[in-house]
Amino acid sequence: MSDDSIASIDHAAKSPVSTRSSPYSLLLAALTIAAIVFYCVPDSMADPDIWWHLRDAQLQLSCHCFLSHDLFSFTAAGSSWMNHEWLAELPFYAGFHLLQTTGLYLVTLAAIEIIFLGVLWLAYLASGSILPASIATIAGVLLSTVSFGPRTLLFGWVLLVLELLIFALSKRRTALLWALPFVFLLWVNTHGSWLIGIVLFTLFVASSWITFHNGAIDAAPDPPDTRMRLIKVWAVSVLALFANPYGWHLVFYPFDLAFRQKLNIANVEEWKSVDFHSPRGRILFVCLAVLFLLQLLRGRKWTAFELVLLAVGLYSAFTYSRFLFLAAILVGPLLAVSLASAPRISRQRLSPMLRFALIAMILCFIGGRIRTRILTGTKEDSRFPDQSLPFLATFHPQGRVFNEFLWGGFLVWHKRDTPVFIDSRVDIFEYNGTFKDYLDIVRLKDSLALLDRYQIRYVFFERDSPLIYLLKTTHHWKVDYEDNTSSLLERSEAQIP
Repeated sequence: MSDDSIASIDHAAKSPVSTRSSPYSLLLAALTIAAIVFYCVPDSMADPDIWWHLRDAQLQLSCHCFLSHDLFSFTAAGSSWMNHEWLAELPFYAGFHLLQTTGLYLVTLAAIEIIFLGVLWLAYLASGSILPASIATIAGVLLSTVSFGPRTLLFGWVLLVLELLIFALSKRRTALLWALPFVFLLWVNTHGSWLIGIVLFTLFVASSWITFHNGAIDAAPDPPDTRMRLIKVWAVSVLALFANPYGWHLVFYPFDLAFRQKLNIANVEEWKSVDFHSPRGRILFVCLAVLFLLQLLRGRKWTAFELVLLAVGLYSAFTYSRFLFLAAILVGPLLAVSLASAPRISRQRLSPMLRFALIAMILCFIGGRIRTRILTGTKEDSRFPDQSLPFLATFHPQGRVFNEFLWGGFLVWHKRDTPVFIDSRVDIFEYNGTFKDYLDIVRLKDSLALLDRYQIRYVFFERDSPLIYLLKTTHHWKVDYEDNTSSLLERSEAQIP
């Protein structure tokens, strides 16, 4: 496979500034990244999705079957539903089963550590210098904190990093490309982000045919036998996508999300565009400025696939804040190559004594934080009604409960005998109109009429929300429970529809 058509992670391996780093430098860089990730991963494992993911995994393991219908709500009860992230749920359930929320934390931490140690490896392969690789990876960690939590998406990013590493390492051993069908077999059963992987693979194959030499772009085609192997591997990888419990329905689900679930994308926070006034937005701006300035000053050459990675990474980051993580993975190695083009950065060296001292300090930091976390446990998150758990254990509703969207999964796990109005599995609730009605209720648009239509007797919601204020002023609702976070209101007997 030629140097010109390979991804960014291969481009700078023979750069004049590329130097072989010592094992101590590599160890120091890996420990530094691990420590920064360890510091950035939050103690709180509160997440709107994780609780229903745990319940899914528990049911699958107990019944030895794959879920195909809604079991948790009264608004979509019995509706067809695919558990399209079933494989990613199992590690989280295993961690929770063994160590409760500490287990969730350890699984989350392990996944994020694997991702960014992989990004460090990619950046080092690309730049040939460990300092630029470390700087780019640290910037990526800071960008990606938007998704630091017990998210099934993390395992999708693990597989994306693995795909990029296979692209890079196949330069010397093209037989490694045959690992990609197995990657996609796992990926399609893990998370819908497999679509990003197959798109990148398609563009990687296309770039192997491109010939273009002009300005900063230097692309040449791969040998014919390499191109044919890429096409065969791509075709087998596409076929591997259909090896899943739901067949073609699961393969087409990402397209359903993109084109059918409009309310989901418009109203869920992580689908909003990046805010350049936020810390992550400023970090993204600085990374772009550095790329631009180094291109002006050093004028390095770009391959076709490098430009693909840059375009996909930046477009994704600008469009949806959740894809800042994707940008960190795709653009990080490119940033490392540009940084390595500056000799003062790429040739910096630390004395052996300083390396040893830094390694010792990092190990002490990690050890101290582990000890502190064991003593303090997992922090509660004020966004979720943890204080209400003793009350919920004795609460036996005699009617339907309208709940906060983010608390649906919490109730699915902690209050299993009570069907929810809605939870963060948005798809089925958007299909039948429940999500739209939920938004109207919380925005005080015909709220009382909609609560009547759904025959709601109880409302379990944020204490200081406009909805709770409205219901308290109607005199037809009484407070059954209230704490700093949540309120549970009950409709008076005379007003029950």
